Formats: sequence, C-alpha cells, structure tokens
Amino acid sequence: MTEAVEAAEAIERAYREEWTPLLATLAGQLGGDVGLAEDAAAEAFAAAVAEWPGRGVPSRPGAWLTTVARRRAIDRLRREATRSAALDRMETLMRDDDTTEPEPADRSGVADDRLRLMFTCCHPALALEARVALTLRALGGLEVSEVARAFLTTETTMYQRLVRAKRKIKAAGIPYRVPDADELPERVHGILHVIHLVYTEGHVASTGDDLVRVDLCQEAIRLCRLVVELLPTDTEALGLLAFLLLTDARRTARTDGRGLPVALEDQDRGHWDQALIAEGTAILGRALGLGAPGPFQVQAAIAALHAEAPHWDATDWTQIAALYGELSAMAPSPVVTINRAAALAMADGPHVGLALLAGIDVDGRVDRYQPWHATRAELLARAGDAEGAEIAYRRAVELTASAAEREALEARRRRILGS
Repeated sequence: MTEAVEAAEAIERAYREEWTPLLATLAGQLGGDVGLAEDAAAEAFAAAVAEWPGRGVPSRPGAWLTTVARRRAIDRLRREATRSAALDRMETLMRDDDTTEPEPADRSGVADDRLRLMFTCCHPALALEARVALTLRALGGLEVSEVARAFLTTETTMYQRLVRAKRKIKAAGIPYRVPDADELPERVHGILHVIHLVYTEGHVASTGDDLVRVDLCQEAIRLCRLVVELLPTDTEALGLLAFLLLTDARRTARTDGRGLPVALEDQDRGHWDQALIAEGTAILGRALGLGAPGPFQVQAAIAALHAEAPHWDATDWTQIAALYGELSAMAPSPVVTINRAAALAMADGPHVGLALLAGIDVDGRVDRYQPWHATRAELLARAGDAEGAEIAYRRAVELTASAAEREALEARRRRILGS
C-alpha cells in the first residue's frame, strides 16, 4: 500500500470516527460557537489532506486533528481581534499541550459535549428545518450535499440555510448546555426528527460505494438512548428508539457478500438480530402502554409487523397499510404516501397502489425523490405496463447516488422486465 493510499484511508477513517467528538469538544471550548468550531474542524481535516500523504499518518490522528483545529480557531479569533473567554481558555489549553500530538482535552466529557451540541443545534429559536439540517451536519458528519438530499433541496439552498443557522446561534447567544428538566419536553420534538434523519442517512447512504453507513446508524441509536434516559416516559422518544432497533435488527441481512442491497422479500430472516427485535418490541410495548400514540410509535409498529413475519408471504400487509393510513393522518408527507401505496399494492393489488401514487402532487421535490420513481416502476411492472416501468426505472437509476443501490436497482429492473 502506498503512503498516499494509506493516508487517504486514514483520513476517511478519522472523519468517520473523529468529526463529531472533535466538533463537540471545540464547540464546548469556544462557548458554543458552532460555526467557528465547524470551520476549525474542517481546516484541520484539510491540513491532514495536505500533510499526511507526505509526512505520514500521525500515531494519534484524533489528537493531531484536535491540536490543529484549536490552533486554527485561535488564529481566527486573533485575526478578528476578539478577546473572549473562549480565546483565553483555548490559549491556556494550547500552553498546557507541549507535545506535537497531545491527547484531546476532556475526552471523558465528549459524550456530554455531544448532547450539549445536539441541544444547541436544536434550539427552538431556530426554524425546525434549520435545526435538523444543522445537527445532521454537526453530529452526523454529513456533507452539505447529503443534508440537501435528505431535505429534497439543492446544495446551494442548504448551504445558505446552514450558514444562517450558525450565525443565529452566535448572534442570539444560544447557550451550549442541556436544558433544565422543565424545558426538555418542548425541546424533544426537533431532536427526535434529527436523530431519525441521521439514522435514515446511515440506513441507506445517499452517496458513496456502501449502502449502509454503520457509524451513522450507531450514532443515531446512541443519541436516541441518551434522549430516552433524559425523558424515560416520553412516548415518541421510546417509539423512535423502538423503531431504530427494530429496523437495525435487519441490517446484516440487507446486503449480500458484495455489499449490494437485498430486498426485504429475499432476506434471510435467520440473520436478523433477535436480541434487537426483542428489545425494540419491549420498548414499543412500554410506549404504547403510556397511552399517547404518535408517528414514531406507528412506524415502530410497522417495523414490528415485519419483524414478526416468519417469511415474506406471511407479512400482514393489510394491517401495515392501515398503519400507514394512521401515519398519513398524523404526519402527512409524500414519503408516507409512497410507503402506503407500496403496502396497499401488496394487500390489494398494484392498481390500488398506483392510484394512490397518482394522487401525489409531483412537484420538483418529489420528482427528485428516487423512491417515488422506484416504487412506481415496481408497481407498473407488476401491473403489466413494461414500457412505463422501464421509464420509471431509468429515472430512479439516474437519481441514485449510491453505487451499491444503483447496481441493485439495475439488477432488479433486468430481473423484473427481462431486459
């Protein structure tokens, strides 16, 4: 392996493992200035790209990145002639670090820093979409293009939204802390949506060669467990945790030996994680027992029905379609409608699903949403419209940035249409 390849792999690994704890630590040291923390972290990774191929990978990449990021933040504060408590603290930290690769400060508090960062990014002073987008970027480590895809919007629009959100955090003096107990219930809604989107991006990565980003899936579950610890009787927090566990139980069966997606109907259910299914089912029962149903609990109930079915043909599609109907009433969206159409097609035939899909207002956002085209292609093929299915499959492939998912979609098109 060449030094350049080794360095590239080390940088990619460091980004997956170090971005969130590095950003959280920096934000804490900078008094909650998420914008400056992100800029400094990004400059540290840029420095790694420039230096590691020629000088070699440091023995402790995370410590190296932390040191460089601190220095970049201090340089920025000095250039801006900002004498602040954050600058004083960071300069003290740097004076204490008299080695080239010091251990990051307060690593034991990184988990708390992540929680503080999450609540800062999800502060109600920010618009809901800004909260979700900012936390996906900060805690999930998603690129701006990936966050844009999660919102079905353009990269330019998302970049501007993120910049405005970070500026507002600084200008409004949004505190970098976990809220008091009486504030938590009103803050949890936006945070749960953030966690859900982080998991969704990990479950089916929008870009790259791998279908699944295990790091994002695990981070979302970890964050959700933290929220449940803070709010043990919040039914939607419990519902989301149950949904994530029940979904993640299928992860190892979702890809084949080449890393390509395996459709739910073809998965070896013997590879599903029964411990996660049992835990998720128990948590769902606990949530439902509290008597305050919500969208995440409904999604968890749908996942539980899939988990309970011993094989594909035993799936209770009628009940799943009914639950999607409940979800559509609670939280209507094109995504829910698409899933409901697929379930109705399984329960009552493809024409029923196609009729529901036909009622969606196909604006620019929906037309860029790959699952809409993929679902239409599947149902058109089952209804006998090979020409329409071919057109829909081609559009779905065009919109698929994930190499693994694109190859699997092409294979499914050939299998179903025979071309």
